[in-house]
Formats: sequence, structure tokens, C-alpha cells
Amino acid sequence: MDSLGIAVVLGIVEGLTEFIPVSSTGHLILVGHLLGFVGEKAASFEVAIQLGAILSVVFLYWRRFLDLIPTQSTAHSRSTLTGWSGLWWIALATMPALIVGFLARHAIKEQLFTPVAVTWALAVGGVGILLAEKFVSRRPSSALETITMGQALGIGLFQVLALWPGTSRAAATIVGGMLVGLDRKGAAEFSFLIAVPIMFAATGYELIKMRGLFANQDLLQFGVGFVVSFLVALAAVKAFVSFLSRWSLAPFAWYRIAVAALFYFATRGLAM
Repeated sequence: MDSLGIAVVLGIVEGLTEFIPVSSTGHLILVGHLLGFVGEKAASFEVAIQLGAILSVVFLYWRRFLDLIPTQSTAHSRSTLTGWSGLWWIALATMPALIVGFLARHAIKEQLFTPVAVTWALAVGGVGILLAEKFVSRRPSSALETITMGQALGIGLFQVLALWPGTSRAAATIVGGMLVGLDRKGAAEFSFLIAVPIMFAATGYELIKMRGLFANQDLLQFGVGFVVSFLVALAAVKAFVSFLSRWSLAPFAWYRIAVAALFYFATRGLAM
């Protein structure tokens, strides 16, 4: 497959999986290995095309982001996720993963960006989602508008788990949100909001650090991956929020376990 074909495939994978609890990074690593698109340039490409998916959330939730700007109206809002309080809650939920990710970035990229590590993370995460769903089904939950400082920090600590590729940032933060008392829709929407600063930071860092690796002809591949991931993520986020209003996360858990088994045998076959 040529470079533009790879960009389209990976853009679709990124857009479909970034904001649902199945691990976009894990899927990109596994699909990249199946396509033969591996190495340092491939790893940076996979991080960089996340920018398209990030901007889809900004586009869809622009009112939420606008409400974070401190004004006289937000000062009297009944929601805790507006103005200065909203900014502080998002900062609290973002900082743990940023700090740990920066300090452990070399070890993470060297040790965990492998098909074997991703396969294990997918399987273990799937089991974790099933256990979490069983636990939260027996307790009350609250809407996103009432989120507290403790809940925001708790979700931020859960997000650290997502530094292991295959765990899924969406899975860690949505399940974390549910475990600290938010309803599924609220946990998902907060997951979308806190994805923006941390993913902008990760993408910007990768583009600056790896800029010397890419030639001019690589820009077209990046552009195609970016546009495809943006468009696909728009549809995926809308469908996911609609899904959560009626169903649990259990189907995603079983999907993760099935994909882990599939890629385990697929990668064994390639190795042989």
C-alpha cells in the first residue's frame, strides 16, 4: 500500500477509535505493523494525526469551551464546569498525565509501543471495563455540571493509566469518571474536554521533536491523515454519545478482548 493509502487507513482508524474506549494508539500501532508502517517516523505520524480528531471535539463542543472563558455570566452559572472553576477542574484532570508522560516518555516509547504490550493492555482494559460496569450499576451517579474538584483530580489520576498504549485514554477517563460518581454521558463529555489540552501538548511536542525526520513529500501524507481523522471523528463522537444514552460500555469491553485475541494470533503468524 502506498503512503497515501496508509494515511487514509490510519486516519480512519484514528477517527473511529480516539474518543471511544478501545485505544486509538493501540489500534494504530497494531494496524501499522500489519501494513508494514513502523519505526520512529510511523510513531510520530500516529501521534500527529490525532490533531484532526482533537479539532473535531473542539468543533462539536465549541459552546463548552466558550463557557470556560471567565466572564460575568459564567461567574453566576450553576454549573461547576464554567469560568475559572471549569478551567481549574480541567487543569487538575490534565496535569498528572502530562507530568508522568513527560518524565517517563522515553521508557514508554521504548518499552510499551509494541504489539505485545498493546495486546495485553487491550485485554486487561476490557476486563477492567466489565468489572467497572458491574460496580457502577449499583450506585447513584451525577451529571457533568456538578463535577467537583475531587472528581476532576480522580479522573486525572485514572488518565495516567492511558500512557500505556492499548489502555485507551478514553477508557481510562470515562471509567474513572464513572467510578468517581459521574453518569456515563457526563464522564464521556469530560473525557472529550480534557483530551484537548493533553493531546495538543503531545502532538505539538512530537511535531517539534521529529520535524527533522520528515521531507516535503511527507506533508501530503500528514494532510490526508489529518483530514480523514477529523471527518471520521466527527461522526464517531456523535454516534458514541448517542450510544451511551441507551447502553453500557460492555460491548466495547468485549470488542477489546476479541481484538486482543485477533491481533495476538495475527502477530504470531507474521512473526512465523
